[in-house]
Amino acid sequence: MTPNNQSPGKKDVSMETRLLLAFLLTGLLLFLTQYFYKPAPPAPNTAQTTQTTGTPAAKSPAVENKAESKVETKAGTKAASTAAAAEPTLPVPGAIHAAKEEIFTVDTALYRIVLSNKGAVVKSWILKNYKDDKGKPVELVNQAALSKTVAPFSILLQDDQPDTVLNDALFVATPASGGLGIDYEFSDGHTACKKSFRFQQDGYLSQVSSEVSNNGAPVPHMVAWRGGFGDPTVTSPESVEHALYFDLAKNKLNVNTSKTAKKGPVSAEGTYSFAGLEDSFFTAVFLPKGTGSFEITTFSDSVPTLLNPKDQALVGAGIGGQGDNRFSLYVGPKDIDILRKVDPKLEQVVDWGWFGMLAKPLFVMLNWTSDHIVHNYGWSIVLVTVVLSMLLLPLKFSSLKSARKMQELQPQIAAINEKYKNIGLRDPRKAEQNQEIMELYKKHGANPLGGCVPMAIQLPFFYAFYKVLTVAIEMRGAHWLWISDISRVEDLPIRMLPVILIVTQFFAQKLTPTTSMDPTQQKMMLIMPLGLGFVFYSLPAGLVLYYLTSNLVSIGQQLLTNKIMGVPAPPPKPAAPAKRKISRN
Repeated sequence: MTPNNQSPGKKDVSMETRLLLAFLLTGLLLFLTQYFYKPAPPAPNTAQTTQTTGTPAAKSPAVENKAESKVETKAGTKAASTAAAAEPTLPVPGAIHAAKEEIFTVDTALYRIVLSNKGAVVKSWILKNYKDDKGKPVELVNQAALSKTVAPFSILLQDDQPDTVLNDALFVATPASGGLGIDYEFSDGHTACKKSFRFQQDGYLSQVSSEVSNNGAPVPHMVAWRGGFGDPTVTSPESVEHALYFDLAKNKLNVNTSKTAKKGPVSAEGTYSFAGLEDSFFTAVFLPKGTGSFEITTFSDSVPTLLNPKDQALVGAGIGGQGDNRFSLYVGPKDIDILRKVDPKLEQVVDWGWFGMLAKPLFVMLNWTSDHIVHNYGWSIVLVTVVLSMLLLPLKFSSLKSARKMQELQPQIAAINEKYKNIGLRDPRKAEQNQEIMELYKKHGANPLGGCVPMAIQLPFFYAFYKVLTVAIEMRGAHWLWISDISRVEDLPIRMLPVILIVTQFFAQKLTPTTSMDPTQQKMMLIMPLGLGFVFYSLPAGLVLYYLTSNLVSIGQQLLTNKIMGVPAPPPKPAAPAKRKISRN
């Protein structure tokens, strides 16, 4: 009778046949395994010791056997040591590493880069065409931080995996033809890493790639630049060094400082056109190849600098996030013309701020004036300021006329104030006082805020000049008369421009019509030039030059106005309060 689960005509396979088939398949598997799988060799020392400690001997009683075992073990250990010294250690399959540290240098007309095969990192990146405060070519790698943090282009593994295996490893270096690139490779038999660098003879754009795998599987990682970036002679680097990335989806430049990561690294992932580091005038940004998303992590590293041996919080960044990261890399000046030629996306590195619609055209004016007329950015600031002041001349005259009218109305305003002098701010009659004053202004066509219009218009230009001086690399190192760099404060023991500004401000205030009869208020106004000089004493020299030039133009305009309209009469002094007579009875 045939079982329900068995078709008629088929014979059931016996247990013996199944066992025979199982043995045959097992033997075949063992035979084929040696061709497809090569096990890692055992540790030489342990294997040799094991093989030499068990010398075959005739069976004997237990006590005698123990004594013989001790003698044989000592003899076997000695033989193992001799054998280990005589025979070389077997190499680990797939291991790739160098015997010692090797330095590779790329030297072009634009930069000098020093790389090391220990970790396959960059030890120095010098820009030859730009000088620091010491008159030396700018070094973008913080040399003082190399002993406290990893060097640029070190590997950062995710999920707290140890990366010292790769960052301390001696990579095998293969220089590219022409000396403008190098390939690095390392493997310990399990973890493998490759890095590639390609540079240009006459450009700041490079090509960088990194691959990490473990037993053949890709390992997500980032390439790091830690310990700060940029000009090492800047007085307060923590205030000008940032991590940055441009979000294509939001069309927004995002900037992080070291304070952003003071409680721990801060990561962002998305579709970015570039990401990297910057200071005021230089940048190192990675541009991904392809349209996929990648990651940037901002770090806060407590490290010293060449100017300050004490630790300070400087920004660092890790870029990547894939098992195979491939980037174009721009390391160089934030020069708009150069950035635009390298890649149109890079122009966004120059952040003009909130008043970019004013700062960028202002820079174009200064740049054109310097290139075509005065050939000096200091004189360019002077000439552009004069032109702007002349364009604002109608508003200046309107402000002066308003100030004259306000001065003429001071006696009547004083009379109204005297009428309501004993009432409080919450008194309903206070509204009547304000109403009478406003009707007086309306009757004579006076505007109490008219004198503030030129100042209100000047503030955006003030910020625009400040932004140009702090982000336009053309201003960096630009000299004017005794000033060696208009983008920084004067380097004289006594800064002359702020002192001259104070003097001209006093003179301008004397010429400007006074709209107040209060002697106390007039004395307070005389203190303003000192406060203004104190503020400008720590600002870039180019910004002080702009305000000083604007002041001198205003003085000229005031003198011209006084000649046309006559010198304004000083406001009458308020009458002294009548002395009360004390009657004696």
